[in-house]
Amino acid sequence: MLRLILRRVLQGIPLLFGVIVINFALMNLVPGSLLDVMTAEQQVTDPQMIERLRHLYGLDQPVLTQLLNYLWSVCQLDLGFSFRQNMPVFDVIMAHLPATLILMLASIALAVLVGVGAGVLAAIRVNSVWDTLISTLAVVCFAAPSFWLGIMLIILFSVKLGWFPVGGMASIGVTLSPWGQALDILHHLALPAITLGLFYAATYARVMRASMLEVAQMDYVRTAQAKGLSRAAVVVRHTLRNALLPVVTLLGLQLGTVLGGSIVIEAVFSWPGLGQVLLDSVMSRNYPLILGILVLSALLVIVINIIVDVTYSRLDPRVRSNA
Repeated sequence: MLRLILRRVLQGIPLLFGVIVINFALMNLVPGSLLDVMTAEQQVTDPQMIERLRHLYGLDQPVLTQLLNYLWSVCQLDLGFSFRQNMPVFDVIMAHLPATLILMLASIALAVLVGVGAGVLAAIRVNSVWDTLISTLAVVCFAAPSFWLGIMLIILFSVKLGWFPVGGMASIGVTLSPWGQALDILHHLALPAITLGLFYAATYARVMRASMLEVAQMDYVRTAQAKGLSRAAVVVRHTLRNALLPVVTLLGLQLGTVLGGSIVIEAVFSWPGLGQVLLDSVMSRNYPLILGILVLSALLVIVINIIVDVTYSRLDPRVRSNA
């Protein structure tokens, strides 16, 4: 197991640097810079001041020199300086990362619980009313745009019923105890987590149903049934564990894309996460902050894939023996 983790880490290091190089090249192909935005917004109009800022931020250096300097800075755990916020990129990310992690973890946990549970129920009750209902709801949740679903939930539960707040992460101007603050955050988290989680839950439900039906035809499942084991024991101990492998793979792939999907949800619900910061950085050409968030996303994908490999080896010992 340790050898497997070490091998995946060594494979992830050049991959991370490759992602940095590609993202850096793409950023330099985009027309415009922060100084152009500042000039358009009338923040800086003096040509001499513009040249001084260009030299201060290293924009007057060759692209290759800028890339090598950025790679060396990343090796020193320095992600650069955010011009827009006037503070280091790492500090900006750390200020908004907790909100994004809370939304990501809540939506994925909801998606896994609802999706896997619905998929198992649909497989056990195949061709029944439950199977038809779950399949229909999965198609609807998968096809519905996340921003439209979020707006509909706001209109229903916030505007009409008044059960949940319209947006934000916490109530403004209210003094609460630590326990009260946690409940207040959960109250604000409900609608965005449901909106983001329903899309992934629909995918998990369909994949889990198909995997359960496939595993149920295996010889070892039939042997367990022939031994006289109860249906619950067969489903939980023999069918469910092996049917989880495709779901784990899908979960690992989608965890890396949740950050991108949360940008729309954060905009709809005014959630103060990295999605809002990334959108503002793109509009203002704040390339150091964009690169920092992309580096974080790449690192997140690499770590998640290592966790998926370890989980695979725990669920299926054959993977461990072939690793």
